[in-house]
Amino acid sequence: TTHKDNSGGIQTTGGGYTEARNLTIVTEGNSSAAIRSDRGGGTVIVKGGSFKTGGSGSPAIYSTADIRVEGADLLATSSEGAVIEGKNSISLKDSTLDGHVNAVCKMGDRTMTEENVHTVMIYQSMSGDAEEGTSSFSMEGGSLLSRKGDVFYVTNTDCTIQLDNVKIQNEDPAGALLRISGNSGSRGWGKAGANGGRARFTVQNQQMEGNILVDSISHLSMTLGKNSRWDGALLQEANDQGHDKDAGADLTIEKGATWNMTADSTVHTLRNEGKIVTNGHTL
Repeated sequence: TTHKDNSGGIQTTGGGYTEARNLTIVTEGNSSAAIRSDRGGGTVIVKGGSFKTGGSGSPAIYSTADIRVEGADLLATSSEGAVIEGKNSISLKDSTLDGHVNAVCKMGDRTMTEENVHTVMIYQSMSGDAEEGTSSFSMEGGSLLSRKGDVFYVTNTDCTIQLDNVKIQNEDPAGALLRISGNSGSRGWGKAGANGGRARFTVQNQQMEGNILVDSISHLSMTLGKNSRWDGALLQEANDQGHDKDAGADLTIEKGATWNMTADSTVHTLRNEGKIVTNGHTL
């Protein structure tokens, strides 16, 4: 148990290797992730246990490493559930992940407004803490609970997201399932108008609800795999700071998968071997 700011639970850095089994970790301060890595990354393997954070900027997992978690309960009460920076990864199996970002938070004597509200963030801060490259998030089994905002947010990086039989619940009706977009650049996360995201989003055996939004400097390649159903819309958003000629969404629907459209949607390319129910909306 830790009480102060900048006091994480377990931390791995400089290429280190950590194995953790059946730990109970509680952190209360800001910038105090329960499972944390820093510059130079490494490998972290967590099996079982309970991990809870209470402060702002304190996700249950902050990854600048290769972090694999199985059979654990992960809860952040005032932050993202999980964050990946740069060419690093988080892999969850049969675990629960619960996040709650506050739109406005106190960090010491500063009051900060979040760039976006979400539960899983994948980004590149450009601080030098993480090598630039493709981030990777995967989740098999278990549950993902998003209390506020979007479930997934991707900005200023390339990434892959893979889901297999995850129970997803978003308690915010205005929140998106996935948002891929640029940011203001005010925190140094790339240059506004050129800091969009690129995501390869693949699901199987998956039930999902919620819209997917891609802005005009970002790209999505999505595969709705076997035994999957998605209720939602694929929306394009304008980014006032720029436009990328490759922006947009490429969608593949495999045999045995269903897209149940809830609003007019736009895709760049479509490969459909499954089923699309338009419900009177335009694709």
